[in-house]
Amino acid sequence: MMHPDQIYLDIKIVTQLIAKQFPQYQEMEIKQLNTQATTSAIFRIGTNLVAKFPLQKIDEQDSYNIVQKEALAIEEFFTYANFPCSKVIGIGKPSPLYPMSWMLQTWLEGDIATPHGFSSSVSLANDISSLITSLRSLNVNNRTFDGQGRGGNLADHDQWISTCLEKSKALLDTCTLGALWEKFRILPKVDHDVMSHKDLIPANILVKNNRLIGLLDCGGFGAADPALDLVSTWHLFDKERRGIVRRNLNSSDLEWKRGAAWAFQQAIGLVWYYETTNPAMSELGRSTLNRIMNDVEI
Repeated sequence: MMHPDQIYLDIKIVTQLIAKQFPQYQEMEIKQLNTQATTSAIFRIGTNLVAKFPLQKIDEQDSYNIVQKEALAIEEFFTYANFPCSKVIGIGKPSPLYPMSWMLQTWLEGDIATPHGFSSSVSLANDISSLITSLRSLNVNNRTFDGQGRGGNLADHDQWISTCLEKSKALLDTCTLGALWEKFRILPKVDHDVMSHKDLIPANILVKNNRLIGLLDCGGFGAADPALDLVSTWHLFDKERRGIVRRNLNSSDLEWKRGAAWAFQQAIGLVWYYETTNPAMSELGRSTLNRIMNDVEI
């Protein structure tokens, strides 16, 4: 269990949910996937579908609103982004078997990116640049950051960073990291919000032959700080490949440092929170923090 309020799910429960709510798929084989996902349990349905169940229990109406919002965001991403994502097939309803709304999507082929496996890939760096450029070019339709998660004001995350530094004393050089956050938190936001994937971690990036071929977890797609999607460069690439993305995007010094700040905010929580329950995510946090700390310019 990764979370204290995590809901238990297994193949038997999911099989019953599919049979009751999507009977047209009930004869398909169901497999629980061992993924790095931290907020959802993922089950493959046959060869072309996947079911995604939120892990942490919340109010039934709230869960419906969140899943509906995610479905709309995924549809928009699917329609306008220059790389594909899974398409929503249907929304599952709460039931005695599982108390919240859930989502059925198409299966998207590809290999999950890793923080070290593609660190020197020029082609992937160019593809990430192309993705971010494409998203930034989309019409925000007067939307601004909705206040959920990362993508607004850095200083709004002070309390979370303080918690992470306290929890990480035995794991990280928290004195150096705390001093670095003091520099990050005052970086001003000066650019207008743009459309952003909002969670470009390696686990959400599908690759094949060192090329980007698709994106996962696109339910957060929305308006945010233009620097937010730059977290991908710190999660994925060495300094030279990060430089390729920066040049392709013509990122200013401020934008580039804010991208590092958002990557820092994400990474520092991964190390301690998932130390024993999701070691791959914990190691991603360490890797990203090391890249930031070892970057002379930052």
